[in-house]
Amino acid sequence: MNGILCIDKPQDYTSFDVVARIRGMSKTKRVGHSGTLDPMATGVLPVFIGGAAKACDLLPDDSKGYTAGFRLGMVTDTLDQWGRVLEERQGRASGEALEAALSSFRGEIWQVPPMYSAVRIKGQRLYDIARQGREVERPPRRVEIQSLELLDFDESAQTGRLRVDCSKGTYIRSLISDLGERLGTGGILTSLVRTRAGCFTLEDCVTLEEAQALTAEGRLAERLKPVDQLFLQQPKIRLNPVQAVKFHNGVKLDLRRLRYRDADGFHRVYDPEGVFLGLASLDRQDMGLKIEKLFPLE
Repeated sequence: MNGILCIDKPQDYTSFDVVARIRGMSKTKRVGHSGTLDPMATGVLPVFIGGAAKACDLLPDDSKGYTAGFRLGMVTDTLDQWGRVLEERQGRASGEALEAALSSFRGEIWQVPPMYSAVRIKGQRLYDIARQGREVERPPRRVEIQSLELLDFDESAQTGRLRVDCSKGTYIRSLISDLGERLGTGGILTSLVRTRAGCFTLEDCVTLEEAQALTAEGRLAERLKPVDQLFLQQPKIRLNPVQAVKFHNGVKLDLRRLRYRDADGFHRVYDPEGVFLGLASLDRQDMGLKIEKLFPLE
């Protein structure tokens, strides 16, 4: 079984829990995922099965989309409602002040990873250090907030929801905490749904219960998306039968004998029947088609 299964991750499951479940359903040892979700978060988790697992680190679009619930007036050690309360503040923010503050978080910003995160500092995960009751200095990271929209806000309760599109590595908990500090009220995350991971959305997803039912019916493979769907924005090269065999066997092909678009980055490579063989790049110096990643034939 080879392909990508998009799971709508349930709350209180880790991403690794989901991988373990899919490994059992697919009876395939090689299963990976793209873009870890916190246990409290739900939403789009692409799971790569079989040979598709080779694509986990090659995604051309690793941006994410979220709907995030928040509450102002509180600070916790985990930056969300599941942490230990450190402070409750009496200050209140108006909708106008909130809208104005959001403008400073759009575009490229610097963000400090939260202590309760999987980032490594000197070989240790931050969440392991945090569980020891310690806090260490974390270097800020540059991330991009591509869009940031206030969906709703209840001034009396100081709660609301944001829609966020952002680059890989953005922490929504940190975004809301920083927003709360900008307003002087503090702020915590109360819910998080990932609505998009790269080219995949919630509409592409099945729940774990649905995946289990499909497995029982012997139809799980019907919901797998082909791995080349990740690379549809990349140029396409179609080989003749002899070239396809050579490429599949790891031979670097002569560009002068191929029809291709002169472009940087990956090219999708197919055999004459349209079967996806792998990814390659143009080696202009040697005039060869350099193999970047081969994918197993179905």
